[in-house]
Amino acid sequence: MKLTILDGYALNPGDLSWEYLNRYGEVMVYDRTPSTEIVERAKEADVVLTNKVPLDTDTLKQLPKLKYIGVLATGYNIIDINQANRQGIVVTNVPGYSTRSVAQLTFALLLELCHHVQYHSDRVMEGKWAQSPDFSFWDYPLIELSEKTIGIVGFGDIGGQVADIATAFGMQVMAYSRTETDQSHRSNFRWVGLDELLAHSDVVSLHCPLTPQTNGMMNKDTLAKMKPSAFLINTSRGPLVVEKDLKELLNRGKIAGAGLDVLSVEPPDPDNPLFGAKNCLITPHIAWATQEARSRLMEIADANLSAYLAGKPVNVVN
Repeated sequence: MKLTILDGYALNPGDLSWEYLNRYGEVMVYDRTPSTEIVERAKEADVVLTNKVPLDTDTLKQLPKLKYIGVLATGYNIIDINQANRQGIVVTNVPGYSTRSVAQLTFALLLELCHHVQYHSDRVMEGKWAQSPDFSFWDYPLIELSEKTIGIVGFGDIGGQVADIATAFGMQVMAYSRTETDQSHRSNFRWVGLDELLAHSDVVSLHCPLTPQTNGMMNKDTLAKMKPSAFLINTSRGPLVVEKDLKELLNRGKIAGAGLDVLSVEPPDPDNPLFGAKNCLITPHIAWATQEARSRLMEIADANLSAYLAGKPVNVVN
């Protein structure tokens, strides 16, 4: 069997190992694959593993030997599922591997907005604390999370984990989801509509998938419903937020701050409207990328392939 990995670097920049795949047959690993080379690199493969390299209709038609696609991520919109079905190609994804890591970065962004840790550390290094007449120095508002309300948009595994952490901080939790599952085990929790969530939350945290319904859901109209003192956190999908609208509201002081790990285009264009926006933190899509999460991803991808070859495929998305 021939197995090709089209973009292995993001998952494994060198701190993990692909050697376990050798038991399946001949393995070829490419760090990155430009669109012009996808077919050439995958044309002899029985199995292709891909993270963000797309396999569209035209590409799949040129890969008649392909039997299995393992998406090295949870989202699988890069694959033309209908064409995969027509060719009898099994497609699997990797759910749940990064839940704890994404929830952790959600609070890393929120805590930075509350305490401005890097800002104050920089001021110390510049000598501002040494020049202070007082034992304690700060020149940015500091915010305590206890008794604040977090509104969680999308309440799957990650949203639930965020709620757990928020509760540990003493926060009230509101949640909006198209499916309201039983949360009777939680205290200080209630289901609400989106408008109520936006109007009453001190923190709005996005944890929903990108769909036609959620694309651009945070726009000038919905963002304007947030409290001027509220923060927006997005560790989900960049296109959920209309970036020019968010910039406008941040710069006008209609929203207090934003912490984003995702943007509408990645890598971003140099003129992304959020660059330089007031009190806006942007990290480069790293919530998923802890070594622990990437190790779990690799383990689940291996289990997916092993189950497929045993005739009992799991995590099949088509």
